[in-house]
Amino acid sequence: MCEYCGCQDIAAIAELTREHDAVVAEIARVRVCVRDGDVDGAAAMARRIARILRPHTEVEEHGLFPHLAPEFPGHVAGLEREHREIEAVLVRAAHGTPPDPRWPAELLAAMERLRDHILKEQDGLFPASLSILDADAWASVETARVVAGSALEPEPHSHDHAHHHPHDEDQHDQHATAHQHA
Repeated sequence: MCEYCGCQDIAAIAELTREHDAVVAEIARVRVCVRDGDVDGAAAMARRIARILRPHTEVEEHGLFPHLAPEFPGHVAGLEREHREIEAVLVRAAHGTPPDPRWPAELLAAMERLRDHILKEQDGLFPASLSILDADAWASVETARVVAGSALEPEPHSHDHAHHHPHDEDQHDQHATAHQHA
């Protein structure tokens, strides 16, 4: 995915992109499952994708999109419509493997739409957000993330205070002491 515009420097966009990357990896697994006739495996991957997309979509639709819709109303409406179409295919696997023999092909088609959808967001909407959202808008996107959460594990190099380690405090104290003596 792109990294040329600098939008990855915004924590909210970086997390949305990380979720996109996880979904793209799952899409590859769906393709393998369907190719190999493993419909149960494809259904399990569909559930995993749905778990990742649930909070992801909340952040987009309740945090990011409201700030972009005035400038790009048709584009945002189209992305929201695609969310519903893709969710409709994924939800059919929510409680097990769908018995419909057409479902694997429908899942593959939905995964192609999802891949295109991701590219639209990452190559268009995310970079556009840099010039449209102000500090208050970014704060509302962060609030949407706090409310929605994430289906992904935090990144190991995250400096999030929720993952505070005593060793970090020791290093901070040593740095502060050294700075005072300088």
